[in-house]
Amino acid sequence: MKITILTLFPEMFAPLTSSIIGRACKEGKLEIKIVDIRDYTEDKHKKCDDYPFGGGAGMVMMAQPVGSAIEAVDPDHTARRIYLSPKGQTFKQEKVYELVSYDHIVLLCGHYEGIDQRAIDLFVDEELSIGDYVLTGGELAAMVVADAAARYVDGVLSPESLVQESFSENLLEYPHYTRPVEYRGLRVPEVLRSGNHAEIDKWRREQSLAVTKKNRPDLL
Repeated sequence: MKITILTLFPEMFAPLTSSIIGRACKEGKLEIKIVDIRDYTEDKHKKCDDYPFGGGAGMVMMAQPVGSAIEAVDPDHTARRIYLSPKGQTFKQEKVYELVSYDHIVLLCGHYEGIDQRAIDLFVDEELSIGDYVLTGGELAAMVVADAAARYVDGVLSPESLVQESFSENLLEYPHYTRPVEYRGLRVPEVLRSGNHAEIDKWRREQSLAVTKKNRPDLL
């Protein structure tokens, strides 16, 4: 799978070169390309934003650099082009499964007051929001989407790591424990040390239901 991220601030994506995602890229299981939109502006001063028509606070990213960048990385429009925006559809686990079905996704990061609507109308397939709040730009949102999708690319994680996790069955994940058996007066539940896998599975299911009921009853 290839993930191309278009941004005005490529230096923000250093975290994607670390840990599990970074290792997957080094091993060739995943390709993440960070593209600087400024490289595609026709302005000699590398200008990519301007004042909004109609007035108002802030600046708006211009259509030309955005459109040219998208056409350069996806000339035949074979990729799924996504604009990270608070106005978009809420990003959920079902969307993660859908994104993994694409060989190539392009993530467009807005900044300032947003992007000229004509670039969105002409070059974007859909808008995604990672939650009901506003960030200074789409970079953090793009990292969230890239990380969530990358986990399901073959070979990035072991298959066992992808089952019985939060949202896999519309439930939140059960609690986890490791050594030592006792920490500050709190002990690991006896069932987890019993070796009885049927009882362990039962306990984990009960815990998932309890955590979901407490924290996200809307999922039940």
